[in-house]
Amino acid sequence: MDDFYWIGLKAVPGIGNVAFRRLLERFDTPEAALNASPAALSGIRGIAPAVIEGIKSGEWRRFAEKECRRLEVSGACLVTYISHDYPKSLFEIPDPPAFLYVKGKLYSCELSIAIVGSRRATSYGVMTTGKLAGALAGHGVCIVSGMARGVDTAAHKGALQAGGRSIGVLGCGIDKIYPPENRALFGEMAGKGCLVSEFPLGTLPLAENFPRRNRIISGLSSGVLVVEAAEKSGSLITAQYALEQGRDVFAVPGNISIATSRGSNRLIKQGAKLVDQPQDILDELNLQNRSPSGTTDSRVKKPESQTTQPLSDEETQVLQAVSSYPVHGDDLVRKLSLSSGKLMAIMLHLEIKGLVKRTPGNYFSLTAP
Repeated sequence: MDDFYWIGLKAVPGIGNVAFRRLLERFDTPEAALNASPAALSGIRGIAPAVIEGIKSGEWRRFAEKECRRLEVSGACLVTYISHDYPKSLFEIPDPPAFLYVKGKLYSCELSIAIVGSRRATSYGVMTTGKLAGALAGHGVCIVSGMARGVDTAAHKGALQAGGRSIGVLGCGIDKIYPPENRALFGEMAGKGCLVSEFPLGTLPLAENFPRRNRIISGLSSGVLVVEAAEKSGSLITAQYALEQGRDVFAVPGNISIATSRGSNRLIKQGAKLVDQPQDILDELNLQNRSPSGTTDSRVKKPESQTTQPLSDEETQVLQAVSSYPVHGDDLVRKLSLSSGKLMAIMLHLEIKGLVKRTPGNYFSLTAP
């Protein structure tokens, strides 16, 4: 039933990721936000009268009901802000998706590198991509890309063939296979890695979806490697997102006489780290002594930054009840006399601020200093 309200709130015209987050911070749950009074809603920054009318009209219910039925038969699940396996790295981007449609296994903390490039990759580009992706995956690095033709496909295949993990971020609904020739790869990714999308089921792979998709590719990753990109390509958009998000940008040098090398070569001129072997990336990630491994579970905890943001009285109360030893959410509910929804909302804020961490099974503990 929770999925119904998460989908429903996002379906209200005018509620994007930022507005959704503000509503969740104020009302704790999407259900409470959808049932809030117009007066309470009008006090939220960015919630216009038209949005309030959209909530009160109840039109969102029909879409949410239909989407929940589709979700049930799609084989996918919804991973929301407050899910223990929602990637914490996405909280570092300006507008993290309120939820993701997921097929496969998604981890909250995973060392990942995005590899992106031309859909019309040369044989050199495909070979180089597969070699780099496989080598990085062999060192326990998850490979993130966009499931497109060319470099993306080579990156996913290289990681999986090396026995590693790979995440495919889609610019369409997770029930749409695009490009169609990647049907077998889609099945393999769902079984051995993960497919994710922020777009509703049934969404077609329209051109305007891919720039939004690219911010998630970089947001899931510690850095972005560009292999063969033209001067005006989506790969450069991903690299730009990476810079804005504080991620590292890497590039493979290409043949100066080929158009699909001009974008990646320009990135190197502008300061991207030149990569001609996997060790260049491993060194940058401080993994010089990391031994190769064929494991398919490459979860690696990244250091969580401590916050200097002020805490509310409720956040302080909850933080004082958490220790370095994991405590179950139900125990905190009883100890603090809070509703489960209220506790989850407060924990979300504390996780974003880097003060607590959530582990599978709904356990919470303080992050290491």
